[in-house]
Amino acid sequence: MLKLLNLLRDGRFHSGEALGAALGVSRSAVWKQLQHLESELNLTIHKVRGRGYQLAAPLTLLDAQMIAELAEGEQWPVFIHEVIGSTNAEGLRLAGEGQAAPFLVLAERQNAGRGRRGRAWVSPFAENLYYSLVLRVDGGMRQLEGLSLVVGLAVMRTLQAFGIKDVGLKWPNDVLVGGQKITGILLELVGDPADVCHVVLGIGINVNMQSNTQVDQQWTSMCRELGALIDRNRLVAKLNSQLQHELERHRRYGFAAFQEEWELAHAWQGRNVSLIAGTTQVDGVVLGVDGQGGLRLQVDGMEKSFSGGELSLRLRDDT
Repeated sequence: MLKLLNLLRDGRFHSGEALGAALGVSRSAVWKQLQHLESELNLTIHKVRGRGYQLAAPLTLLDAQMIAELAEGEQWPVFIHEVIGSTNAEGLRLAGEGQAAPFLVLAERQNAGRGRRGRAWVSPFAENLYYSLVLRVDGGMRQLEGLSLVVGLAVMRTLQAFGIKDVGLKWPNDVLVGGQKITGILLELVGDPADVCHVVLGIGINVNMQSNTQVDQQWTSMCRELGALIDRNRLVAKLNSQLQHELERHRRYGFAAFQEEWELAHAWQGRNVSLIAGTTQVDGVVLGVDGQGGLRLQVDGMEKSFSGGELSLRLRDDT
């Protein structure tokens, strides 16, 4: 199927005869593969008698060699999948089987992608970035303090490097552009949190997605913001570089070194919010974050800090 996609990805018309000759199959076999592409990957393919077949939009597939050629720093081993359940789940599986970290898992599409709090992550084929970086952590949980916030900063700087304006962060794991979500971050852990463990930095970035009725919140994409398609291989290389820089800073100095710059980037700084944990809701004003990455709120005239993976932050209606 990828061979056929590679022939069609230039967005031009290709005759069934030419496609069959290139693939070494009959025209009817080409037709069946085209139907499979449409049904399984939800791709739109134009069929015009006398001209052949054309993808509705040009397609750039992920390519490990191209990512390596674009690399600006250390080159991590990369595993690229056409379709996978979840890049995070695959990263955890490989770590459990002894794959040496750091390494990177990418996919063109996820059919069981997940976000925070058990939510599904919409993952159309070859439109967005589904990225999981697996790291080995020695020395226990303290090495992870504020790590998801540091990842958010790295993503924000990557987007800014591509020319995107009005990028901000939302505690604890979202990146926003103009108040609309463009990135979600999900960290997952395997191993002994008191000793040696592996952490998976799962990052989903809306790249070339221009319409999707499955997303249940306000969103945007790099393509929407810039008015042009983005080469996802270039995006991976730039994100790798930013993460290498910020992760080294975090390893050496901890989250306290990022606290002030993270607060300056927080889109909801000073806003009235509701912090929700299950059926419990706390209303307050965002003061910032503490040295461990916890959210600081002013609640009934007192400052309180909150942290935890199951917390959700919402703007209050009175803001």
